[in-house]
Amino acid sequence: MKRAIFSILPIMLATAFSAAAAFTLTGTVTDESGAPVPSALVKLLAKGDSTQTDKDGNFTIQDDQTSLPSGSFKPGHISISDGVLHYAQSSNTPVQVSIFDMVGNRVLHQDLFGSGQVDLRQGVSGQGVYFARVRVGSAIETVRFTANGSFSGSTGMGAANDKHGRKALLKPGEGDTLSVSASGFETLKTALGNLDTTVTLKLKKASSVTPGEQTYAFGYAMGNAPTPSKGCGKDNTLKDNFMFTSAGIEHEIYLTMPENYDKNKPYRLVFGMHYMGGSAKNVATREAYYGFRNQKGAKENTIFVAPHGYTTETDRSGKESSNPWRCGDDKDHVFFDEFLTYLNENLCIDTSRVFSIGFSFGAMFSNALAQDFQHRLRGVVVFATMDQVIYMPKNKGLPIAWMGTVGMDDPLCTPDLGRSARNRILKNNGKPDASGKFTDARGEEAEEYSGGKHVCYDYKTVDPRFPVKWCTFDGEHSYSPREDGKVWTTETGWEFITQF
Repeated sequence: MKRAIFSILPIMLATAFSAAAAFTLTGTVTDESGAPVPSALVKLLAKGDSTQTDKDGNFTIQDDQTSLPSGSFKPGHISISDGVLHYAQSSNTPVQVSIFDMVGNRVLHQDLFGSGQVDLRQGVSGQGVYFARVRVGSAIETVRFTANGSFSGSTGMGAANDKHGRKALLKPGEGDTLSVSASGFETLKTALGNLDTTVTLKLKKASSVTPGEQTYAFGYAMGNAPTPSKGCGKDNTLKDNFMFTSAGIEHEIYLTMPENYDKNKPYRLVFGMHYMGGSAKNVATREAYYGFRNQKGAKENTIFVAPHGYTTETDRSGKESSNPWRCGDDKDHVFFDEFLTYLNENLCIDTSRVFSIGFSFGAMFSNALAQDFQHRLRGVVVFATMDQVIYMPKNKGLPIAWMGTVGMDDPLCTPDLGRSARNRILKNNGKPDASGKFTDARGEEAEEYSGGKHVCYDYKTVDPRFPVKWCTFDGEHSYSPREDGKVWTTETGWEFITQF
């Protein structure tokens, strides 16, 4: 066995401790209006640690320096006995040995390969107390010793609150550069002097706008330039029917790609949410996404996707029931968030033009998404909607484009229940006040069907970028009522989402 010999470095060449130390970095990422930015990539550039923000824009990066277990481990062996390091490393990952003085200055760092042993006292030249930290990957062992030969053994994690333990290796000035990137936003890089902290970060909209295009703190200008997803430039490897698991629930997915799909062109994305008794397969095949797929330009310029949402739930009384979409918890919202991110990473999508459409229970789910995904959905079209018998999250207080229809004789999703769903949207869709806050537009009274043909009312007091259209007609529970031999709801809904 060969013996490793340290090169003794002069104390004057010591550098501030900058290797990984125990820390918990938490934070929130929002846009300039304060809306959370989900699925943003948050990374410490020097250390390489990274994570993604959750649906509320929150993240945590933690390094707890879990102690290295004694004995054997893969890919090698390491142990410290009486201050002598024994190692046998068979992979390309080195055994990293760093020695620090009591004030945290690193006086030596060396990477060891192969196998051997070394006396840690060889790494110091002056008298005093030192700490040696031995690291392989994320596994760490820390030993406190003196230059004259006394060792206190591994400090482990039990020394976390000991002023002479591993916290002595932390220096207030230790830091890194935090990088935050998200689709549709400019990458933000922030220098952090201390990693054991909490930060709030705001991202700016990406500058890829058309000349003269107006930008806003929240939302987009009408006719804005596309915002390409991370999947742009990648070859499409997704099948037209596959499974996707989220929150422990497996969802069947039907995907309908545009004709002559161009991997470099950002496409509009439309979700088709099925109703009670329906299915993702029916929405995608038999119903052609409620007829939207057959509208002018749809086959060339839009990606359609239909997820299957049937799940078995247990209510408070313990009774199990099957519903198209979750009623008692947010698992379908978690699924939508994760699945949309998955699509953005694998297909070329215009992230500023994502929509959800649905009928009945599918409309209810789309309307529920409109409460907390205003930052990811441009708008929804809901046929025969209401805001009951579905998981309804707290509204984030941001506007969203919304179109709803209801039959005046609908016994299930009654006009009153439809109005209630509409009013949730109107509360946040009014024109911004002097401070930029969106106002309440519920005071405007809409014209409704009273005879003859259907009536669609476009609200006048809402922000034009977040239109609200309310359509009423003579009929019952339907997404495809006919007038003059054609289905007017589909054509009107398609015009609504293609106006942006």
